[in-house]
Amino acid sequence: MENLLNELNESQREAVMYCDGAQLVIAGAGSGKTRVLTYKIAYLLEQYNMAPWNILALTFTNKAAREMKERIARLVGEERARYLQMGTFHSVFARILRSEAAAIGYQSNFTIYDQSDSRSLVKNIIREMQIDDKVYKPNTVADQISMAKNHLILPDAFGNCSLFDPKHPLVANIYKMYAMRCRQANAMDFDDLLVQTFLLFNEHEDIRRKYVGKFQYVLVDEYQDTNFAQQRIVYLLTRERQHVCVVGDDAQSIYSFRGANIDNILNFREAYTGARLFKLEQNYRSTQLIVEAANSLIRHNERQIPKDVYSHNEQGERLQLKPAQSDREEAMIVCNDIRRLRRKEGLQWSDFAILYRTNAQSRSFEEQMRKDNIPYRIYGGLSFYQRKEIKDVIAYFRTVANPDDEEALRRIINYPTRGIGDTTVQKIVGTATQHGVSLWTVISQPVLFRLDVSKGTATKLEAFRQLIEGWRTRLDTEDAYQLGHAIIQESGIAKDIYSSRNPEDLSRQENLQEFLAGMQDFVESRREEDMADQTSLNDFLQEVALLTDLDSDKDSDQPKVSLMTIHSAKGLEFPVVFIVGLEENIFPSPMCTNSMRELEEERRLLYVAITRAEKHCILTCAENRFRFGRMEFDTPSRFIRDIDPRLLKVDGDSKVSRVSPSRLSPIPSLVGRGANSSSVAFSGNKHLSPLPTREGPGESHSLREGTVIEHQRFGTGTVTRLEGTGDNEKATVEFHNAGTKQLLLKFARYKIVQP
Repeated sequence: MENLLNELNESQREAVMYCDGAQLVIAGAGSGKTRVLTYKIAYLLEQYNMAPWNILALTFTNKAAREMKERIARLVGEERARYLQMGTFHSVFARILRSEAAAIGYQSNFTIYDQSDSRSLVKNIIREMQIDDKVYKPNTVADQISMAKNHLILPDAFGNCSLFDPKHPLVANIYKMYAMRCRQANAMDFDDLLVQTFLLFNEHEDIRRKYVGKFQYVLVDEYQDTNFAQQRIVYLLTRERQHVCVVGDDAQSIYSFRGANIDNILNFREAYTGARLFKLEQNYRSTQLIVEAANSLIRHNERQIPKDVYSHNEQGERLQLKPAQSDREEAMIVCNDIRRLRRKEGLQWSDFAILYRTNAQSRSFEEQMRKDNIPYRIYGGLSFYQRKEIKDVIAYFRTVANPDDEEALRRIINYPTRGIGDTTVQKIVGTATQHGVSLWTVISQPVLFRLDVSKGTATKLEAFRQLIEGWRTRLDTEDAYQLGHAIIQESGIAKDIYSSRNPEDLSRQENLQEFLAGMQDFVESRREEDMADQTSLNDFLQEVALLTDLDSDKDSDQPKVSLMTIHSAKGLEFPVVFIVGLEENIFPSPMCTNSMRELEEERRLLYVAITRAEKHCILTCAENRFRFGRMEFDTPSRFIRDIDPRLLKVDGDSKVSRVSPSRLSPIPSLVGRGANSSSVAFSGNKHLSPLPTREGPGESHSLREGTVIEHQRFGTGTVTRLEGTGDNEKATVEFHNAGTKQLLLKFARYKIVQP
């Protein structure tokens, strides 16, 4: 143990060795947060001789849990590490709820609804209640229900809570019906895994004490991302012993839109009297100037735990700001820099990341990289498990595992087509709602519930029931791969997908093959790890349900430039980072300038982006870009002014004077200093005024070889050749970033910078 502790710096060592009470570890970017967590668990096992099953470690991604477990195994051995109670909040609580399901009125084989399932159910309820879905948009209502659950607001209390909108009173009724339908289907959504765990501990003291006794030490990773429900559950497990260690960084709290509450980390020492604060301030990732620039930015936030992050790495270069004339030139600047740095420093394509505020910004970069033959990938894009053919197969699996699962049943009852149409389904739904039972119960006993269908339809429903029941009898005797393969074949899915040879169906076939290979790997891996009792279809479904988009990313091993939103970049690092679109009404988002609280989160988001960079951090902004179907002008982001100008190098272009930090136009500020401040009366947009263009032969003398022009899309360039006359006159221009372009002057939009 002494040797292990010697591998830590002084701050890390102090945080690891303190185990006498509640502790908050504020871990600055790149300061070794995971190292502290893993060494602390090893310290508890070795120094305190704690049993691994008495340690609970909660993370936000399966990837983080796996990485920590692997590191701990290297420190204390695989045998001890395997028994640690470690995983995401949702996976750990799902296991607890399956064990204690009866106490809260569920069966242990409950289904877990993902976001798509939840939204589909809300959509169906809105339609069945004959509510206008233009006023009550299903996705918006589903998000409101989710936010209520994150705040532990149950359906009966929703009408009297602060989240209730009097303009949309029927949301309360939809929420009640949604909760009832989930109960009938023996299903929980992701939020229910938290809500029901809280209710289990809060209302069943014997069960709470059971788990308090089991989990003698609780550790929480990324505590700044916890919501109200997660904080309350952790508190219920730790309030007596206060053997709790939470690790996080308030400066990286960027998920309020998902319900994350920064107050959890800011007020931790108030919740746990006597809690000790530890700060990890040495950054091992970035150069000194990158760290100093990030510090200078985040100091403008008022609500934070003060810290002074520093680096002993090389000094490095200042942040670079590269203004562009347009979003097209911005993409060219980035691609040119990628090629330049790759040649100069021998970097791989995978050493580069382009970070943006919104997904829509990726278009121009994708187009330019295709032109330049730069390999790239959209990180955190559509998950493999969200593709239609895979969702269909999983819906079959879910129905076999839990036939009361309404969403899964509705998805596959007539796929492949078996003559059970929407009219029949609506009759089943109506009968089930009338009697307060699941759809499957009605299908299984149509005579008892007087289901009004024809004899032919009744025969088809019975054939479908027998098909499902036949597979259900094999749940306990066949592993996930054996039964899954049979379901795909016998259901007719394989025949349907392999019925065509067009490119789209070929892709579906490849996806299905990959899915089967994944199932087989799941079963064999479990067996190799001595988990042969966890290879059933139910086990596989739980594994799939708890995967996030980032966790399930199985992109090829070929090096590629990563394109992603800053939210997706959290926890990652790259030698070179481009932060693009630093303009008002993009970053900060116009939706986040209504209060100091929201604006500070936007500033934290930029802090996260900057601290992803190891050696180079390059910022870009564009003077104009196509948005909302038209060309718009934008002013540079107010956040550029927040960075110490001594730490920011502005590209020596003709546009420097317009965006140099010392000469930026006044940036809007909030009135007041609190969360109730009034909205910013500011818009960085103005309608496009055409740039001066040549309007006929009378102006021909104004353009000649050597003239410097500024083009609306391509930026600054020098005319190298003129040819033709009148409407056919053309200019060859060598642009600074766009290369050589030939412009038909009749339509060219430019202005002369230097005759």
